[in-house]
Amino acid sequence: MPAAIHVAVVEDEADLRDVVADYLRLHNFVVHPCPDGHALDAALATTVLDIVLLDLNLPREGGLSIARRLRRLPSPPGLIMVTALGEAMDRIVGLELGADDYIGKPFELRELLARIRSLLRRRAAMQPAQAPAATLAAEAPSPRDLRCGRFTLQTAARRLLAPDGSEVPLTTMELDLLLLLAARPGQVLSRERLLMLAHGKEVDPHDRSIDVRITRLRRKIEQDPTRPRLIRTIRGLGYVFEPDAT
Repeated sequence: MPAAIHVAVVEDEADLRDVVADYLRLHNFVVHPCPDGHALDAALATTVLDIVLLDLNLPREGGLSIARRLRRLPSPPGLIMVTALGEAMDRIVGLELGADDYIGKPFELRELLARIRSLLRRRAAMQPAQAPAATLAAEAPSPRDLRCGRFTLQTAARRLLAPDGSEVPLTTMELDLLLLLAARPGQVLSRERLLMLAHGKEVDPHDRSIDVRITRLRRKIEQDPTRPRLIRTIRGLGYVFEPDAT
């Protein structure tokens, strides 16, 4: 079983932090959302972090100060800085401090994912004995099975099993959407958030593709798609997943 990859998202903007965390979880990383350096220290005290995604413009201790502290650790995690357009000099200083990469705001989530995986490969190449586990963990799903009413969602195999053990045919996009919803039981997810996670970038708020995908998914997993209980619509807010509904 490949080891889990732990990523800290150090970002004071709650909406951005949540979107990035959800997107990385969807791609099988263990994510530690941190609003500031204090929360990052708490995560470091209990977890070996593989990657730290660090916003330079934090309200209390600045990102550059945190970067200096990270580089003094015996085994520092990989460091990707997040910078705004006006922070070019800070970016240069950050790279001089030993940051491995940077990405500018606003960024596409798919680009961020690519940079994280690229950094994991570079770090694995520097540690040959750990390369197989590190590389596979970045690509392989978590081994957990999740309950979806009468169905079982196998995250490792990326498949949905019916009560009789047969596989329910899902498209890649339908499966990604179900994985995202199932990982957040009881939490209302807005259409905008689902759209961003699905497409990995800012999208047209009038895009109705999520609604179409939800409708198709309901036809496959709801006992009565016209009266859904697993994936409920919360009018004006979004969708919520209820795994214990039957």
